[in-house]
Amino acid sequence: MDIGGIITAALVVGVIGLIIGVLLGIAGSVFAVTIDEKEVQIRKCLPGNNCGGCGYPGCDGLAHAIFTGEAEANACPVGGAEVAKQIGNVLGVDVKPAEQRKAFVQCKGSFDNATLNEHGHKICAYGCTGCKACMEACKFDAIHVVDGLAVVDEEKCVGCGKCQAACARHVIAMVPKFAGHMVACSNPEKGKAAKAVCRNACISCGMCVKVCLAEAISIESGVARIDENKCTGCGACAEKCPMKSIV
Repeated sequence: MDIGGIITAALVVGVIGLIIGVLLGIAGSVFAVTIDEKEVQIRKCLPGNNCGGCGYPGCDGLAHAIFTGEAEANACPVGGAEVAKQIGNVLGVDVKPAEQRKAFVQCKGSFDNATLNEHGHKICAYGCTGCKACMEACKFDAIHVVDGLAVVDEEKCVGCGKCQAACARHVIAMVPKFAGHMVACSNPEKGKAAKAVCRNACISCGMCVKVCLAEAISIESGVARIDENKCTGCGACAEKCPMKSIV
């Protein structure tokens, strides 16, 4: 064994490591990104769930967007009014809390209500399939599949919209947190065709439209839709709906 050779090799490796370390240090200083202290304070206000419900890549992305004015100070759906207020204090402005939202499943097609084929699958081409994609997307344990149908836990739902984005059938809508009556159906088929696939399908009969004194209901693409801005919550539509598709 050549001791001299080993020592030389060790010295060479050490020198190379030292050079690399120096170069990395210089590069770090040259390319370092300076973050404003106010942006850091905004980030501290955010809850850190990184759910993406705000439309930005995590809380860091939202903090930067708020700091630069690209996003509103109340853009965090998880933090709600309290976080909006804290960010407003950092920015020195009054912030109006954003409207709270919640997920709503526009379907009542559980295994008990839906018509099943010989393989035990629901035949409705427009309703919830019970695939659990929404459940897996939710970071707040606010949605579960029960009897083949997605069910939202309103106490846990923060309105981030991840379940809505994950739903392949597009049956999950984001509605006002304190919305009253809603139509739990997405099937555009009418009459017998709708009845054939689910006992609670909207059949576009228009009965709800007729009894609504607030003119808050209309039939759109074969399905009744309620305008929450006009709805008074009287419940006449739900009472008269022959299919019980209004909840």
